[in-house]
Amino acid sequence: MRRDIEFNAEGVVLRGWLYLPEHPIGRVPGVVMAHGFTAVKEMYLDRYAEVFAAAGLGVLIFDHRNFGASDGEPRGEIDPWAQVRDYRHAISFARTLSEIDPRRIGIWGTSYSGGHALVVGALDRRVRCVVSQVPAISGYQASLRRVPAPQVPALLAAFADDRERRFRGAPPAMRPVLPREPGGPAVFPGEDAMAFFRTAAEHAPSWRNEITLRSVEMAREYEPAVYISRISPTPLLVIAATEDTLTGTDLTLDAYERALQPKQLLLIPGGHFIPYVQEFSASSGAARDWFCSHLTPERCNP
Repeated sequence: MRRDIEFNAEGVVLRGWLYLPEHPIGRVPGVVMAHGFTAVKEMYLDRYAEVFAAAGLGVLIFDHRNFGASDGEPRGEIDPWAQVRDYRHAISFARTLSEIDPRRIGIWGTSYSGGHALVVGALDRRVRCVVSQVPAISGYQASLRRVPAPQVPALLAAFADDRERRFRGAPPAMRPVLPREPGGPAVFPGEDAMAFFRTAAEHAPSWRNEITLRSVEMAREYEPAVYISRISPTPLLVIAATEDTLTGTDLTLDAYERALQPKQLLLIPGGHFIPYVQEFSASSGAARDWFCSHLTPERCNP
């Protein structure tokens, strides 16, 4: 059972979906979730929500500000700290819903929002359970791996030029997410990313192949794993891919070691985008079971 929702996030209206179990018994535990870098809710999040709702959970999915069905300008702008705050607004909204038990709310994030889940889980004690899938760990380390050293000075110069142009009133510079021509500039030039987004975009007509250059700069400065040791005593599940070259399997495993108990790690064979389709059953099932164990062990039905 799904219905459209919207809520105010400090003057920006965010929109999404609320999933509820078919036959709820009283107020149900809730899961708040959003997608990763540039992605929108139609890119397979509905499949996760259906699995969670079938187990007796309520699920609130929203599009990040400046993306998809949500308001916000400039379009295509990804401010990680604004997205963290919006997760917390979404939690506040979920706690007002008559169908959701405000004392039993978990969060789920993937890729960039997997990093947000680490931050929110550490900062917001209303959160009772965290699932972080193929999470962003270190923007700086990821950038060092993605951008060849000879190209770094030109990238930093582009950041500075964009900042000064915006200061003079010019619109923000934009950058394609995927290459528009073979070998062209892009945020995600890898074959696995291109395969994922091109297929997922068939389900998401609102997705756009561009973001602001400033989004790339802010991503390079974002260090969500700094917060991972502060999540405890909230239970944390980390779902990692064994061959993740985008956020870095080694970075994820190193961060997981710094997390305190209670925690659990699931390693899925494959690359960064493998959990959404090929290993969907494993990734969704593990998250479902984690939420059931910690939000409603006496009533959840995996």
